[in-house]
Amino acid sequence: MERRNFIKLGAMACAAANGSLRLFGQDTTASSRPNIIIFIADQRTYGLSKGTGYPLDTSPTLDRLQSEGVGFERNYCTAPLCVPSRVSMLTGRWTNAHHVRNNLMAGEAYFEKDIYQVAHEQGYKTALCGKNHTYLKKENVDVWREYTHTGGPHEPGSKNAEFDQYLTDAHFNVVDKPTPFPLETQLPYRIVSDAMTFIDGAGSQPFLVQVSVPEPHNPEQVPTPYWNMFPPESIPGRCAGPEKLPEVGFRMQWEYRMQQDASPQTERLWRRYLSNYMGMLRLIDDQVKRLVEHLEAKDLMKNTVVVFTSDHGDALMNFGLGHKGLDLRETVTHTPQIWFGGGIKHSAEVQRVFTSMADLMPTMCEVMGAEIPHGVQGRSLWPLLTGQSYPAEEFRSIYSSVGLGGLYYTNADNVPYSTGEDPHGASFDELNKVTLSGNQKMVRMGDWKLVYDMMGYGELFNLHSDPCELNNLFNKPEHAKEQAALMAELLMWVIRSEDSLPTGPQNKKYTTKWSKQHNWYEPYREAGPPPVAFQP
Repeated sequence: MERRNFIKLGAMACAAANGSLRLFGQDTTASSRPNIIIFIADQRTYGLSKGTGYPLDTSPTLDRLQSEGVGFERNYCTAPLCVPSRVSMLTGRWTNAHHVRNNLMAGEAYFEKDIYQVAHEQGYKTALCGKNHTYLKKENVDVWREYTHTGGPHEPGSKNAEFDQYLTDAHFNVVDKPTPFPLETQLPYRIVSDAMTFIDGAGSQPFLVQVSVPEPHNPEQVPTPYWNMFPPESIPGRCAGPEKLPEVGFRMQWEYRMQQDASPQTERLWRRYLSNYMGMLRLIDDQVKRLVEHLEAKDLMKNTVVVFTSDHGDALMNFGLGHKGLDLRETVTHTPQIWFGGGIKHSAEVQRVFTSMADLMPTMCEVMGAEIPHGVQGRSLWPLLTGQSYPAEEFRSIYSSVGLGGLYYTNADNVPYSTGEDPHGASFDELNKVTLSGNQKMVRMGDWKLVYDMMGYGELFNLHSDPCELNNLFNKPEHAKEQAALMAELLMWVIRSEDSLPTGPQNKKYTTKWSKQHNWYEPYREAGPPPVAFQP
């Protein structure tokens, strides 16, 4: 088996050209299959809209679409950094299975098939419009329009070229004045325009397109009319400022000092940081609206399935830190996953289950009518999205992790703040050997959350009473029952997410049994011991 076995066989092309494929013993017309749009924001935390209880109206379109579709309220990234998370979206595998655990490891991705390969096999036309930041190459899709955090395709000397230079000159910092370029130069606007052009050219062939905007990731910049749409003084207070850093360990303290050394204005402008961030959320929301209106005008919405999500969240200036990286706090791991479009039925009950970005890939396989490939660990959500019955036990908890292993760096190591590890040339990179040292894993179940590391250090939080995760209940005798249940649940997830793909020709003799029911474990639970009785 090859690490990345991208294929576009002639048989697939013939099937697409003929307009039909044979699936599960039945003839199916390719043109009747649902189109799929994967809309990905970068560094967008869950819960920052009125529809999710936030006081500012940052995302009215997404709130409306969630009320008509399904917006999972307990969705988590597999890891709170870009590349590992995005590889999980494409492959349906957790980081310890696909082998990509930092942003410099995209070439290590290991899987049998990703969602683009499955789409090609099913006769879909594919495109990437926007940020990639994975192993994908131009030849792996039919249309390639790649953007980065500092720009995208543009004509030399154009307004877009000038804006892209402006982004480069911002050095990933918070900007304290309105962006002096029109909305049409902003990357989300240009990316959605590219996606609409691709959709218009797809013809009768079903399509799968990734619409991947690099925002609200830093630099925190925003143009009129989004500048001061949510003035700094209107921003709700944060959970904690830098005065709390002595309570949270060396790595966060080191990152804060690195951030202040490179960008000393960041903490002083923390309300401006969040004001710009919220304004960018509204800008992105307006581009979602623009895309949906385009689909409706083309009479495509009824046969198109759309998912809006994010690769990870943002620290939101809690403890004086922006961006993401070194921990598993809610602001960086808890992300949106909103499904809407053809065939999706709203359910308030379904929205409360625990989901992961690893669930996107198997769900889209079932949308296309394709078998879920071997090695996929996520679970199809399609029955939940379409009003069918589902086993509650299968979605009772979720798991995430971060870290490169080894020991934690400490003050004694005297690591300089400039680690020279940022491939984008930013003034500092919060994802480095210090912040990603060690290994932490997290499980969420009920109102509770457990974080545990390779040293045996733990954190236990009741998120209902302590949403800011400031009161560690780990090893408190009065919570021994909850801690034991969560430790057992975390161990179950660690075992389940081990890599189960064979790595050589001889190992293929051992045929692994794979679930035929939406990649769920629940139908096979009776073959093993009963689950832990306590359900917090």
